[in-house]
Amino acid sequence: MFTGLSAFPLTPLANDAVDEHAFVRLIERLAEAKVDSITALGSTGSYAYLSSEERNRVARLAVEHAGKTPVFIGIGALRTSHVLANAEKAEQAGASGLLLAPMTYQPLTDDDVFELFRTVTANSSLPVIVYDNPGTTHFTFTTELYGRIAELPGIASIKIPGVPVDPEQAQARVQEIRASVPAHVTIGVSGDAKASAGLAAGCDAWYSVIGGTLPALAMRITRAVLEGRASDATAESERLAPLWESFAEFGGSIRVVAAIAEQLGLASTSCLPLPLQGLTAKQRAHVGRIVDELGLNS
Repeated sequence: MFTGLSAFPLTPLANDAVDEHAFVRLIERLAEAKVDSITALGSTGSYAYLSSEERNRVARLAVEHAGKTPVFIGIGALRTSHVLANAEKAEQAGASGLLLAPMTYQPLTDDDVFELFRTVTANSSLPVIVYDNPGTTHFTFTTELYGRIAELPGIASIKIPGVPVDPEQAQARVQEIRASVPAHVTIGVSGDAKASAGLAAGCDAWYSVIGGTLPALAMRITRAVLEGRASDATAESERLAPLWESFAEFGGSIRVVAAIAEQLGLASTSCLPLPLQGLTAKQRAHVGRIVDELGLNS
């Protein structure tokens, strides 16, 4: 389950409540595109902004409408007891796996994070994805910590940040991680602009922001690499440079992806949880031109 394209959909809001109709449409869209897995309640899914009740409802909707596509559910929270409660609810909803980020307010040590994963794997029968996303959690994993955590029973995959641009350096980085974790633990790249490079360097999976809204696009890149056409994937990723640049220019991928979903009629205007304001009118127009020029309207 932890290979290929894992699509991270938005959790759209309307009037400060989860827009269940829009969320279901996104999930069904992913299932129809035959993505390899769906990860609901990742950072793109705004999990940290939702109440326990909202998270439980989103988890159930994702599983109910994903068909045969495996669904992984994000369970991150500031307190371990809350993480365990989220894991239990995800399992009850029928999730195939758990995505766990070490959320922080007070800075966390390596031992804090290790103990978090040890506790979760000891108390849940579901496989766990280690979610390394320093841009949101402000915690940076070391390769040594990857290795410690990956030895725990139940750890299935590690979601790493983007790899170096240089192909040799990218391959060396993936090989370094591979040498530190058990063979059954897959390595998944994130950071969409570097996804094709990560897959070409030996990553097993792409944990994709854009895949949650534009699954056909992400599938083309993923399949090209996995079928031995890495140059085609690189060319497609390079063609999308204006999109990747907008992620960096406009304060992160979630704002841009939300604007795309809104433009395509997949979510209502201002679908992000406040205080996230989304893009300005000028920025939306810029992203709209990118969507039109790159042919991303479907």
